[in-house]
Amino acid sequence: MDAQIKKRLEVTACKVRMGVVEGVYNAKSGHPGGSLGLADALTYLYMARMNVSPDNPNMPERDRFVLSKGHNAPVLYSVLAHRGFFPVDELKTLRKIGSRLQGHPVMGKAPGVDMSTGSLGQGVSAACGMALAGKIDNASYRVYTALGDGELQEGQVWEAALFAAHYGLDNLTAVIDNNNLQIDGKITDVMSPYPIDEKFKAFGWHVINIDGHDFEQIEAAFNEAEKVSGKPTAIIQKTTKGKGVSFMENQASWHGAAPNEEQYNKAMAELQARLDELTKGGE
Repeated sequence: MDAQIKKRLEVTACKVRMGVVEGVYNAKSGHPGGSLGLADALTYLYMARMNVSPDNPNMPERDRFVLSKGHNAPVLYSVLAHRGFFPVDELKTLRKIGSRLQGHPVMGKAPGVDMSTGSLGQGVSAACGMALAGKIDNASYRVYTALGDGELQEGQVWEAALFAAHYGLDNLTAVIDNNNLQIDGKITDVMSPYPIDEKFKAFGWHVINIDGHDFEQIEAAFNEAEKVSGKPTAIIQKTTKGKGVSFMENQASWHGAAPNEEQYNKAMAELQARLDELTKGGE
C-alpha cells in the first residue's frame, strides 16, 4: 500500500472514531466499543474499496454493505458522514427523535444505508440475498457485510453460511469482527465460537485471517477476496474493542455505554492527540 494512501486512511479512521464518540456522547446511549474497533475496516471499505456515490446513494451498480452487527451503527454513520453522504455535524443527532441516525441502521432514513439491521444474524442473511440477486442479474456489484464474533452464536448465521456456499456467492465478503468480547463478557465464557476460521472453512467458505487495525493487511485481504471464484469469503479480523480510547480498550463494559462529560473530554483529547501526530507536517 502506498504510504500516502495509508496515512490518509489512518487520518480518516481517527476522525471516524471521533465521530463515534461524538455521536454516542450526545445521544447519552449507544455502542462505542465495537464501533471503535470496526472503524479501520469500514474506513478502508468506504474510502478505498467500494463503488459508492454520495451524490447517487441508490445507484443500481453500487457495491452494497450490510452492518449485520447493527448496534455498531455509530461507526457506519461516522464513515458515511466522512465519505460525504451527509454532514459530519449531523452525528450529534444520533438516537434523537426525528433524527435520520437511529440507534440501529434504517433504510430510507440516512443516505447510504443499504439494509435495516439490529436483530443479530439477520443482516448476513440479507447480504446473501443481495449477493444472489447480483448473480442472477449478472451484476458487477459486490456485497460486504460485518458480523460480530458474539453474533456467531446465532444459528441463523450458519444457515446463511450454508446458503452462501451452496450458491457459490463469490461476490460476497463477510468481515468477522473478532474482539473476543460481547455484552456479557468474553465470548469464550458466554458461548465460544472458536475456531472461527475452521468453522467457516467447513461450511465451504474461503477464509482469511488478519489484524483488523493494519491497513496493509486489510487491503491485501479484500484484494484476495475479489480473486476467489465459486465460494464466499470470510475475513476474520482480530480487533481491539474500544480501539483508540485507552479506558475503553478491551473492556466489555463499553459494549453499550455512553461516556459522561469527563470521559468524553478524555476520549476526544486522546483521539485529537493521535490525529495531531498523524497530520504533523500535513496530511
